[in-house]
Amino acid sequence: MPSESRPHPVPPSNAAPRRPARALTRLAGVALVAGALVTGGGAAAVAAPAGSPAGSTAGPRVTPGPCAYTETPEEPAARPVPLPPDPRRTPDRGTVRVTLRTNQGPIGLTLDREAAPCTVQSFLHLVRHRFYDRTSCHRLTAYPTLKVLQCGDPSGTGSGGPGYRYLDELPTDLPPAPTDPTGVRRLYARGTLAMANAGPDTNGSQFFLVQSDSALRPNYTVFGSIDAAGLATLDRIAAGGIAPTAEDPAPVDGAPALPVDIRRAVRHHH
Repeated sequence: MPSESRPHPVPPSNAAPRRPARALTRLAGVALVAGALVTGGGAAAVAAPAGSPAGSTAGPRVTPGPCAYTETPEEPAARPVPLPPDPRRTPDRGTVRVTLRTNQGPIGLTLDREAAPCTVQSFLHLVRHRFYDRTSCHRLTAYPTLKVLQCGDPSGTGSGGPGYRYLDELPTDLPPAPTDPTGVRRLYARGTLAMANAGPDTNGSQFFLVQSDSALRPNYTVFGSIDAAGLATLDRIAAGGIAPTAEDPAPVDGAPALPVDIRRAVRHHH
């Protein structure tokens, strides 16, 4: 999300993490009504065809492996970081533990390679390059059907990313959300770790932590879970509420009233 204009009011049953102001301008009345857990940007980058004539404008760089991480020159990195490694055989078995050491307490994550191998590979790459260190979690939601904390933008605005994007690895086994009689939304259960985005195949660095069972369209890659200590930290943050503004003295979507700073993201090697 961008240097974020205050979130527009959204009916609680449809609310979902939103795009940044840039994207909001583009999608006013669409993403918000449908419900979207989103980040800044979203312009699709297209690689130049192989064998383009010398002197032609080169397209963004794309890694050669199955994950095809794609540079986004139109959305430069909020903090310098190279493209992730992209081996032909992306690790797709086992789990990896990462702890977000925040000023509000630890948030332990278990990343699931089988569920989302390219996402886990990117996340670990960003952890290794300390992309998440000294960053803030810029968004907390408290709708009846959406309670999440969104993090992962070094600019703290909701519009920043790593300077690349990659494809969705969407879940196919989420149960229907009991709060949605249409059957369109799925249950992103308490303790779920998932990627925010700005539309199809625009994953970058921003992610969200589900504090309470939430109803979302299954458009967000699930790549892990949050441990008990992390959920206790999330509960404390949620209990602090959302920072009021002059325009909205009792917001249900905005910056957490208790500032949340990721001091360090640490991978645990077994």
